[in-house]
Amino acid sequence: MEHKFTTANFDSEVLASEVPVLVDFYADWCGPCKMMAPVVTALAEKYEGKIKVGKCNIDEEDGLARMYRVMSIPTMKIFVKGEAVATVVGAVPQEELEAEIEKVL
Repeated sequence: MEHKFTTANFDSEVLASEVPVLVDFYADWCGPCKMMAPVVTALAEKYEGKIKVGKCNIDEEDGLARMYRVMSIPTMKIFVKGEAVATVVGAVPQEELEAEIEKVL
């Protein structure tokens, strides 16, 4: 299941999460973000129960985008115990994201 991360729930859903969290920082108008959407959905299904996967719309949550220095989209960040431990920028193969996820499991 994909989550929607916002300023209101970021602390509880991401930073305080008991499991690693993959956050996809994206925008609705972004072509590469649209290309990554099915990959993020597939990862959410594949790793259900092992990691939390969700999206953060940078147009709606620009404060979070600034806080985590999201300069290009899509940017995927993996958080473990409240810390961003990995960052992947751009449209990448699913295997590349899976490799980053496997490092934190």
